[in-house]
Amino acid sequence: MAGRTPREVALLALSACAGQGAWSDGFLKKALREARLDGRDAGLATRLCFGVLQNRLLLDFYLSQLCTMKLERLEEKVLECLRLGAYQILYLDRVPDSAAVNESVALARRYAKNPRAAGLVNGVLRNLTRQKAHLPKPPSDALRYSHPDWLAELFAARLGEEGARRLMEADNTPPPTCAQVNTCRFTAAQVRECLEAQGVEAVPHPWLTDGLLLSGTGNLEHLDAFQEGMLYIQDPAARLAVWAAEPRPGMQILDACAAPGGKSFAAAIAMGDVGNVVACDIHPHKQRLIEAGAKRLGLSCIQAKTLDAKACKEEYLDGFDLVIADVPCSGLGIIRKKPDIRYKDPKPLEGLPRVQSAILENVSRYVKPGGKLLYATCTLLERENEGVVRDFLDRQKNFTCESFQLPEPIGAVPEGMLTLWPHIHGTDGFFIARLKRRG
Repeated sequence: MAGRTPREVALLALSACAGQGAWSDGFLKKALREARLDGRDAGLATRLCFGVLQNRLLLDFYLSQLCTMKLERLEEKVLECLRLGAYQILYLDRVPDSAAVNESVALARRYAKNPRAAGLVNGVLRNLTRQKAHLPKPPSDALRYSHPDWLAELFAARLGEEGARRLMEADNTPPPTCAQVNTCRFTAAQVRECLEAQGVEAVPHPWLTDGLLLSGTGNLEHLDAFQEGMLYIQDPAARLAVWAAEPRPGMQILDACAAPGGKSFAAAIAMGDVGNVVACDIHPHKQRLIEAGAKRLGLSCIQAKTLDAKACKEEYLDGFDLVIADVPCSGLGIIRKKPDIRYKDPKPLEGLPRVQSAILENVSRYVKPGGKLLYATCTLLERENEGVVRDFLDRQKNFTCESFQLPEPIGAVPEGMLTLWPHIHGTDGFFIARLKRRG
């Protein structure tokens, strides 16, 4: 893939998402590495890919009014060429309209099976450049922010029309890159000094202790601070989940669905690397990922294992002071980072609460009497969050919700359950419930 342009990489990533079911962030990372793009070109490819996904429904709304063929009848790569060109014309002021058109035509000529496709792309995009100042207003907030109607309706039922609008708007903004300092080995000042020596701007997070907001990082894995184990990347929401669990030195902790390991790392650091964190995942390759992260950070108390969180492991019964269950979910709280999540088929998502309940039910048996159980997801759907916890508490009378304290501006959570919202808290969308087993 070496030698490919940023637009070409973006096209192939978008086509892989649409045609092969690939996730944009994973495919794009691999494609950028193989294309050997420099920081500026990699940034353009990423912005093009994410920008098209964030605005896909709105782009299609405009394109459908300018294209003589129905969009669904076009070759996938031809449609993605149109979307790429339209995104540049409508959203990227620094890209001349002529360049957006010409580059999209060149891509269509290179990748389309139909030799007439390049002419269609040229005609539609030139028409868009002439009419862009007079395009019709989208008829709904869902279309304006490119969220499927079913998802916009769920958000509106939870937050009201204005709250849903603000959430969908936040979903289309780039999330900040937040690094957590490995305070077992370094201070925040040492990490900032190391980062700034490599041209990375690092400012303290406004309310998260030992959190740094980074900009100008380029490839994070190439930074000295990353390679030397000074930090790991974790959204404040996930860090707050571990904060709510209150890990202490000497604890026996199970992280039941741990990959890629951020909560295990946060727990180990909060424990001063004293105690034991068993970090599990069902996939063996993810166990290796956790092991590599722990080794890079120099955290010796983490043991990575392969484990199915739904299957009982007899030797773990009543064995842990704290069990963390960050369960598989619909992921609708991290649309900022994975914009294509919004286009999931909603039907398979309806079965997730059964999976989540099975995991919670099983791992609850690993909690010692008097111990804590932390349930977490990165989704915003009540049926996967409060619904799962309430059903569990109805069945398991030896567990109860327990209040916890987070840093301001969030503060006390007396009911023991909290949803974090991108448009309110500036974090990923995240749900946390702290449960306690009776003594």
